Amino acid sequence: MSYLNRAGLWVAPEIVALIEDDVLPGLALEADAVWTGAATIFQRFAPQNRALLAVRDDFQARIDAWHSARRGQPYDVAASEAFLREIGYLVPEPAPFAIGTTDVDPEVATMAKGAG
Repeated sequence: MSYLNRAGLWVAPEIVALIEDDVLPGLALEADAVWTGAATIFQRFAPQNRALLAVRDDFQARIDAWHSARRGQPYDVAASEAFLREIGYLVPEPAPFAIGTTDVDPEVATMAKGAG
C-alpha cells in the first residue's frame, strides 16, 4: 500500500479521503491545518505513547511467562490475581471523586448531566 504525506505524516489513502472528502467539506477547516494539527498532537504525545506501549509490552511478557510456567496446571484465580497485583497490572480502586467544569454553555452542561 502506498501512503500519502500529510504534514510529515504518512497516511493511508483511505484515511486521507475520509478526512478531506467526507469530514472536512462544510466545516470551517482547511485540510492543511487539520493535518498540521494532527502532526503536532502526534509529535507531542509520541514519547509518552511509546513509554506506555513499553509498559504494556513488559506486562504482557511477564503475564505470558507466568502462564507458561504454570502450563498444564489448573487455573488458580487467586494466584493469578495476586500476581497481577504484584506486578502492578491490577491496582486498588481509587476513592470516589467528582469532576467539575467551568465556562461550559448551560445547554451543554444540562445535556451532559442528563446523559449519565
